[in-house]
Amino acid sequence: MTSFQSTLGEGEEGIAEELAESQREISIAEFFEKNKQMLGFDSGARALVTAVKEAVDNALDATEEAGFEPNVLVKIEDRGDYYRLVVEDNGPGITKEQIPNVFGRLLYGSRFHKREQNRGQQGIGISAAVLYAQKTSGKPAKITSRPRGAQEASYFELIIDTETNEPEIAVEESTSWERPHGTRIELEMEANLRARKQLLRYVQHTAVVNPHARITLEEPKSDGPTVFDRADDYEMPEETEEIRPHPHGVELGTLRTMLEDTSSRTVSGFLQEEFTRVGKKTADDVVEGFRDRHFGRELAWSPPEAHEGVALRRVVQGAVANKPADATNAFADRVADRLGGMDAIAHQHVERVVEETADEIESEFGDTFGRTVRDNAVEAAWKAVTGDDDGEGAVAGDAAGEDGDVGRRTADCYRVVDETTSKQKDDATVQGLAERIAAKFADATGPRDRATRDDVAAFVDSAADRMVEYQDATVGETARENIVEAFWARMRTVPDEVPGIGTLADDRDATEDLHEAMRTTDIMAPPTDCLSPISAELVEAGLRKEFDADFYAAATRDAGVHKGDPFIVEAGIAYGGELDEEGKVDVMRFANRVPLVYKRGACATTNVVKDIGWRNYGLDQPGGSGVPNGAGVIMVHVASTNVPFTSQSKDAVASVPEIEDEIELAIREAARELKSYLNKRRSMEKRRRKRDQLATILPEMAEKLGEVTGNGELDIDDSLARIMGNVLVEREVEDGTVRLTLENNTDRNADVEVTDIVTAEPADVDGATVVEMDGEWFVKWSPTVGAESTTTLEYSVDGDATFDLAVEGIEDAKLTITEP
Repeated sequence: MTSFQSTLGEGEEGIAEELAESQREISIAEFFEKNKQMLGFDSGARALVTAVKEAVDNALDATEEAGFEPNVLVKIEDRGDYYRLVVEDNGPGITKEQIPNVFGRLLYGSRFHKREQNRGQQGIGISAAVLYAQKTSGKPAKITSRPRGAQEASYFELIIDTETNEPEIAVEESTSWERPHGTRIELEMEANLRARKQLLRYVQHTAVVNPHARITLEEPKSDGPTVFDRADDYEMPEETEEIRPHPHGVELGTLRTMLEDTSSRTVSGFLQEEFTRVGKKTADDVVEGFRDRHFGRELAWSPPEAHEGVALRRVVQGAVANKPADATNAFADRVADRLGGMDAIAHQHVERVVEETADEIESEFGDTFGRTVRDNAVEAAWKAVTGDDDGEGAVAGDAAGEDGDVGRRTADCYRVVDETTSKQKDDATVQGLAERIAAKFADATGPRDRATRDDVAAFVDSAADRMVEYQDATVGETARENIVEAFWARMRTVPDEVPGIGTLADDRDATEDLHEAMRTTDIMAPPTDCLSPISAELVEAGLRKEFDADFYAAATRDAGVHKGDPFIVEAGIAYGGELDEEGKVDVMRFANRVPLVYKRGACATTNVVKDIGWRNYGLDQPGGSGVPNGAGVIMVHVASTNVPFTSQSKDAVASVPEIEDEIELAIREAARELKSYLNKRRSMEKRRRKRDQLATILPEMAEKLGEVTGNGELDIDDSLARIMGNVLVEREVEDGTVRLTLENNTDRNADVEVTDIVTAEPADVDGATVVEMDGEWFVKWSPTVGAESTTTLEYSVDGDATFDLAVEGIEDAKLTITEP
């Protein structure tokens, strides 16, 4: 099929010019106007929920940043052809100059470049709602805002010019407003309440993860305002601090841009000034890693043996020409002695020893040891260290024939291979590998035996492959990796000067080496003061506030890192009580305190919940996978400076392994408490069934026994408590003395709280606290009753009295109370 482009230039002249004239820049506002589904405005039902979400998110962010307790009003009215949405807050307000930009331009905001937790960052959300409203109703957005301390509020009516992404202001005036500070936005749009359930879920879930906020919702299908009030003992979120990027999270292109823009001149200074968690030591570690990748390392060989020192002195002497004999001999002796005293010698060590010794000799003997002499001495000494001057010509020969002066290198390589590989390797295999690796270092690394880690891996692979080819000896992957690691550990980082920032910025390969060094250097995780997690206590408080359940648990994980951005995962579980027992557990997803309403199936949180084996925690999970069944709520909150969403509509968290792992660990931490609760509940239920059965049988037995013995009716409560292994509490009142007997029939100590409420003032109270309230006295003890033992508590009353006994600290199924 002929493509359209292939016809350009054919036929009429000027077609290319005509096409060129039709090309123009696309405004971001125009783009999203035609692709509104990308922002969550793909239907009237969803558009209303999305508009509410964007406005409420802005309101909460603004009030929290100003340190105000959020009071947010959401009002929805059915106007026939359109729906009217009003969202009002008590935030700090917006200045008159900024109102048109905030609401009338897409991609305008103050948070996009900040590395700190925020609900919104892109500067799209609320202006996208304005764009959708004007597109569907043709009516402008109406904004009222009053900064704190201002005499009057500013009122605007505006739309967005989609061709220029600029606000068009229809009305601008000052007005009175009863709020001392805050912002109000009013939109009219095509919408419907088919997604009312999602709308109510969004507002309720927002209240769960923002227990410090008060949200009032007025909508057409409710009888009146629904108020989601603050939790008891709520706390305002901690103020976040902006942080610099972390070295582990910067991409290569971003790094190149940062290098071009920085005012630093050195790599070390650049790292310390532009990144978080990088001090002098960490910067030095990164620079060393850069050297390893950019320059390679130098392999260090064993020093000459004692008898070889004579040869080393001789070759150094031979390298020094036209110098006095005493200076030459002293120079050669010291170089040989110093090199001979080292554990391992790399080329840089030879250079350093020669330089330092030459300086000493010049100072002591007054003879100049210039550059040529020094270079000759280094070359001669290095050949002596590696054995390249001894004429051995030891070569790793094979059927194809290999040549190379490996000298003494082979012995060192043999030791490395022999110590690293399995003891099952025969000597011929070890020797063959050593010879071939030594030859590679002699032939392929230049005069300094310098190589990168990738080079070393290639040397070892080549040598191992040759062993298979010529000696039919297999060298496995593990053995190869161990050999590479052993050689790399023997190699020394070079002292070469690191390129300056300007040079580095112009060299893509060098920048890539720096990027890899940053990525692989062990660097402390970024600080978390840029985050504001809810906390386990307030997660539980939020669940208790909105859900009437029997059990609650919550967990907050330590901070993790994804691409340099810190994140914290929190999870909470509510179970039982008034929660719906039919169907699946309700999975509530949050990111930066914002509920994620749509795209449940595409979210990492949902996928993690499905993959957990909930049967292990006591919940029904047909097939062993999927969202479990039962009367429960599972909530997960991800707080991050940069939540990885799957799209611009921010409906689902992307599947990032680091985040998924933390989600799973947080859920499991809370689920372990649920497991304990359900196991305990099942145990108590089993005890209750056993007690009920005994309570049916024992009276009949007691009646028969009474008839046989003639002793009359028997009291079975004591017997039932002992059979069940319960804690038995009995009260006796005799001659004004009140006696409480606690009999522990379990095999563990029992810590109990016993409160006797009496209508007459007690006396002779020992070991108890007494509180009078409205003509009643509360007598309270907190004894520990030993296993299979009895404790007695006493007090006295004068005259008639009534009693009401309460015992806490023991489950009902393990407690028996008998009162006359």
